[in-house]
Amino acid sequence: MAVPSYAGPLERAWYYGFRAICVLIFIFLITPILVIVPLSFNVEPYFSFTEGMLTLDPDAYSLKWYQDFFTSDRWQESIKNSVIVAFFSTILSTGLGTVAALGLSRSELPYKGIIMGLLISPMIVPLIIAAAGMFFFYSALGISNSYLGLILAHTALGTPFVVITVTATLSNFDTTLIKAGASLGATPTYTFFKVTMPLIMTGVISGALFALMTSFDEVVVAIFIAGVEQRTMPMQMWAGIREQISPTILAVATLLVAMSIIMLTTVEILRRRSDKIRGIS
Repeated sequence: MAVPSYAGPLERAWYYGFRAICVLIFIFLITPILVIVPLSFNVEPYFSFTEGMLTLDPDAYSLKWYQDFFTSDRWQESIKNSVIVAFFSTILSTGLGTVAALGLSRSELPYKGIIMGLLISPMIVPLIIAAAGMFFFYSALGISNSYLGLILAHTALGTPFVVITVTATLSNFDTTLIKAGASLGATPTYTFFKVTMPLIMTGVISGALFALMTSFDEVVVAIFIAGVEQRTMPMQMWAGIREQISPTILAVATLLVAMSIIMLTTVEILRRRSDKIRGIS
């Protein structure tokens, strides 16, 4: 949107100044992330730019750290564990979060503010506190150092994201559609799957993607709950930094950044699709 022709000098200065500030903030936030991309191609085992890299010497770049990632048994085992835990925790988070959001959307539900606060508390409570509490609780149940314990822990961390996204989708939901279905003789179950679910599906998928990325990126709770056999990819990255510094970590980080970009792009596409379906310009 261009600056209006009737805008005065101060309005024009603010128009361009505001955009310049936004660009600077974006650069400040994104530069530390993008720096790891060229470093992951460093032929030397360093976490800094070499003279050859700065002069764009082809011999200073290599794919050997990516090759190490895809051929290392430790890294492949951590990927397998992350995929298993993320898959099942995302399914559980999506189901529980969607049901909770549907309940919160009902006007007759009492104490909605308190319930909402409890549901999103895993996002507010410091992870170290949540991890310690889960460790003692799961140890008492005998499910610490197991896939089940790690899946349940990641489910608790991912559910708030589903609750928030689905609740936001339901805030603009036209409840008269449900009443119309009931007046036509449709059962509540039929109305839910044929009317409600298609309209909130974008929010459900968006929440599921956020829960998936939460599971893939989480390391603090995994350190407390997971055992040696359940070591996830973030745990392997953390161990690699502490035990033996290797640029393979940068290669993994680059792949995770690429996956995050794909996820966020998908969320934005789904958001625009949802707005289009709802007729929101």
